[in-house]
Amino acid sequence: MSAARTRGGQGGSRSAARRLTLAAALLLLVAACSHGGPNPDDRRHHDRWLPRPGTAWQWQLDGRADPRTDVPVYDIDGFENTAADVARLHRDGRKVICYFNAGAWEDFRADHAAFPASVRGRPNGWEGERWLDIRRLDTLRPLMERRLDMCRDKGFDAVEPDLLDGYLNDTGFPLRPRHQLAYNRMIARLAHERGLSVGLKNDLPQIPELVDDFDFAVNEECAQYGECGRLRPFIEAGKAVFHAEYALPPSAFCPEARRLGLSSMRKNLRLDAWRRPC
Repeated sequence: MSAARTRGGQGGSRSAARRLTLAAALLLLVAACSHGGPNPDDRRHHDRWLPRPGTAWQWQLDGRADPRTDVPVYDIDGFENTAADVARLHRDGRKVICYFNAGAWEDFRADHAAFPASVRGRPNGWEGERWLDIRRLDTLRPLMERRLDMCRDKGFDAVEPDLLDGYLNDTGFPLRPRHQLAYNRMIARLAHERGLSVGLKNDLPQIPELVDDFDFAVNEECAQYGECGRLRPFIEAGKAVFHAEYALPPSAFCPEARRLGLSSMRKNLRLDAWRRPC
């Protein structure tokens, strides 16, 4: 074999290698495009706070937060607490959840006039509150976006959107499970777009369908009604279940709560600073 042939052979090998490299790059590009490219939610997921089972918490919706409870998580009213209140809790090493009502209109909130009468349903049992027509995503989306913006701008780490189970109640609207799924997923998506973790409030029947959309759960009185076992999908997914009872003594629900891995405590119904944890 002549020297010229040898050099030509080596050049051909380098060209072939370059072609293989280009082909591999094209395959990677096609694969990325077929999957929609890099998913921004993947990055946000890693940036979000993800509370783990058994994390202790304080739940205070009555007025401004009392910072003296020594727990790693506070769940407080997003309207009644300021950015300075959230920053104070952060300085103490706490994560802070922003409570707001996603399922009912409240006549005492600063934004109450923005909700048209057409989406206000029957009273829900709390003074000044009426169920929302969650089928009206076009109307409610911008209103909920503004509430989520408020939580983000005040520095909260997560949100607790309340009353995500209107379809189980007499709202005045013909709500179906599919309407609730669509609405709850919209709320979760809007929270994640803002880098906020989001908790599923009650809505036990739809937990199997929603556990992947939410980062933790908040539950009231699952022990009172013998339903705590239905929250297992969150625990099995490594996600906290923040749980409160109002009527039962801790001795009646704490053994099961510990066994299941719930973050449980007894609270007054008005959700002031008093608590008795398991």
